[in-house]
Amino acid sequence: MAATLPKAERLSGRSAISALLTEGRWEHTSHLRCCFRQDNGLEYNRIMVSVPKRWFKRAVRRNLLKRRMREAYRTQKDLLPAGQAGGTDIMFVFNAREVAPFDVIREEVAQLLGKLAAR
Repeated sequence: MAATLPKAERLSGRSAISALLTEGRWEHTSHLRCCFRQDNGLEYNRIMVSVPKRWFKRAVRRNLLKRRMREAYRTQKDLLPAGQAGGTDIMFVFNAREVAPFDVIREEVAQLLGKLAAR
């Protein structure tokens, strides 16, 4: 699987996001929370990332954290294979008040993907 993140692998649309939030299950680490819904009916996984404006008022910091989360997922997305029945919809939410380094975010994304792959 190529280490890219095309538009098709990004979760968007009101109905898809509301289905994820109503039917999804939550996992967490020290800096990240993850909501996921398996069997999205597609043959690939889709993600979205979120950083609350409440804790990071400056858009520069929010965008930095979002880039770090997307890059961590993009380079490790082969840890979560898309199943035959369908892929997984995932939402990563940054859940800490301080900006975490990329290495920490990468480790935590790997932990979350490992938990999801075990299910």
